[in-house]
Amino acid sequence: MKVKDILLRKGKVVHTIPPGITVFEALKLMAEKNIGALPVIQGNELVGIFTERDYARKVILKGKFSKDILVGDVMQPHPITVTEEEDIRACMSLMTDKFVRHLPVMSEGKLAGIVSIGDIVKSIITEQEFIIENLSNYISGGRGTV
Repeated sequence: MKVKDILLRKGKVVHTIPPGITVFEALKLMAEKNIGALPVIQGNELVGIFTERDYARKVILKGKFSKDILVGDVMQPHPITVTEEEDIRACMSLMTDKFVRHLPVMSEGKLAGIVSIGDIVKSIITEQEFIIENLSNYISGGRGTV
């Protein structure tokens, strides 16, 4: 299964923010959309990603105030990205190795979507359930499609 399969299922709508807004404004958007990360776009270029982890570690734990800090000051610059053709198991390995939970998806130099660790796990579980069901049907004499 590829990243494009996840994006087809979940959609390619991506909420983004510029680096010049406050952390408070970013958190408000994240709460409204029930998301854990926002790609940071300047012009048409992906310049970073802001996550709940950034807020916890770079704002709250440092005793700063979200209304006083700009996203550009606490975001992760140059985020790790993938393409729509990336295999989801490779994405899971990348996320595990790099300790990230969100991967912006790029297509022809532009942001095409975002996948989370939850999206990846859900897709792998769905794929495994399909395989198990078909193998069970095959073993029991049914007509599996494996």
